[in-house]
Amino acid sequence: MRRAVLIAVAVVVTIVAVVFAFQRKLVYFPSPGPLPSAEEVLPGGRDVRLVTADGLLLAGWHFVVPDAPVTVIVFPGNGGNRLGRVPLARELTSRGLSVLLFDYRGYGDNPGKPTEEGLAYDARAALDLLDGPVVYFGESLGAAVAVELATYRAPRGMVLRSPFTSLAAAGSHHYPWLPVRMLLQDKFPLAERVAAVDVPTVVVLGTADSVVPPAQSRAVAAAARARLIEIAGADHNDEVLLSGPQVVDAVLSLS
Repeated sequence: MRRAVLIAVAVVVTIVAVVFAFQRKLVYFPSPGPLPSAEEVLPGGRDVRLVTADGLLLAGWHFVVPDAPVTVIVFPGNGGNRLGRVPLARELTSRGLSVLLFDYRGYGDNPGKPTEEGLAYDARAALDLLDGPVVYFGESLGAAVAVELATYRAPRGMVLRSPFTSLAAAGSHHYPWLPVRMLLQDKFPLAERVAAVDVPTVVVLGTADSVVPPAQSRAVAAAARARLIEIAGADHNDEVLLSGPQVVDAVLSLS
């Protein structure tokens, strides 16, 4: 009996140690490059380079619309690369808004490895590239990046799409058998941070979201004193949440 208990404890400790060591592999899912030029994906786009405070050179695409009232900075979620956000950029530019798409470190054709601190540097580098009023658009993990940036410099407004309250809360939902809060190196305390940000905010969620529980997005909306838009039956990666009319209208309402 004692031997069985010791074996069970050893197995659990091993699993926890492996999860701790490789946890960022469970958080960040970058798609690699190379990627086409901005002009190839949308007419008039231009390739840009972002320089981070810790010395990385990141790639992005800037789609400039003459006389646009704002530039929308898109902070992606934890998967893919900026190519997957082109449909959103297409919709927004067609409605008269300029858009900056960029990839975090380790995503697309960018150097480096993603971390919470690193993504904060990347967000600041994106903001430093622009002059004039901006709107932050953050999807899922990117909502946490956008909110952290808003504590540094407030935008004209923010759209937070499918935000979690914190990465620990989201992780605990998917891995209830793990001590996620103890293990996590990257915290992303979104709800805590957004409560201290005073800018017009819209939260968009899908009621069938299988990645971020809708209850967490509603809690973020409450903390942000935000307008809440619920898209019935929409899951996390459905097109309607990526570039659908409710999402586009939410951005336009802040521009």
